[in-house]
Amino acid sequence: MDFVYVLLATGLSLIFLGVVFIPMEKVFPAKKDQPVFRKHWIVDLCFFLGQYLLWGSVVLSVLTYFHNWLGAIIPVSFRLFVAQQPIWLQSIEVIVLSDFIIYWGHRLQHKVNFLWRFHKVHHSAQHLDWLASHREHPLDSIYTVGLINLPAFIMGFDLHALAAVIAFRGIWAIYIHSNVRLSIGPLKKLIGSPELHHWHHDLERDRGNYANISPLMDILFGTYVCPPEEPEQFGIKEDFPTTYLGQLFKPMLPDKVWNLIVKRKTE
Repeated sequence: MDFVYVLLATGLSLIFLGVVFIPMEKVFPAKKDQPVFRKHWIVDLCFFLGQYLLWGSVVLSVLTYFHNWLGAIIPVSFRLFVAQQPIWLQSIEVIVLSDFIIYWGHRLQHKVNFLWRFHKVHHSAQHLDWLASHREHPLDSIYTVGLINLPAFIMGFDLHALAAVIAFRGIWAIYIHSNVRLSIGPLKKLIGSPELHHWHHDLERDRGNYANISPLMDILFGTYVCPPEEPEQFGIKEDFPTTYLGQLFKPMLPDKVWNLIVKRKTE
């Protein structure tokens, strides 16, 4: 029964996101010649299904354990004090603290080779749209989602009251990957947009724009990049598998082992 519910929720989520984003990408396209069923869309669909049907629950289980562990060492009086603050103040605090932590965590993903092994799965997408936003290695998801929620875990924010903020963060993460070019003018320095995040997915590994919801951290720390045009090419410069299973397993295996597997397959 639980699997049927998850399967139904996954199907409805796929339909909902497609209905919302596909028309938007057609009316306001960043790359006008990009079809809906572009190259490697099946791989991204596999990541979507894997995330909703399997990996999402694994990530949630790890984060729940982490949450309970932190809850046992943070004074209850401090957590109650935070939870009693007005919701508007909690919302501001959790966004600012989360953006600060994920900015540096994300920047490390591009600087530290071990973290890049997993994060480059996300950057291996050669075409960006709403579906490509789901291309993410499960271990990379644990790292990213854990850092984003770290302030809430430590400080005891009321997650039920902040549900709208959490939902907005999720849908916005999909939007900034979409094949959309919709200028918001000066507001792009206050809130992220596809035109900013597309440059983060430029072929250069350290192009910039590491912040989450707001680019203020990029502006503050000198990594804000926003040329007027779209990047010529997305993806990574390294050789990397283009299949779903290849992208799952290669980051977890030593290079020598992976090269041996590839060699045996080609013999």
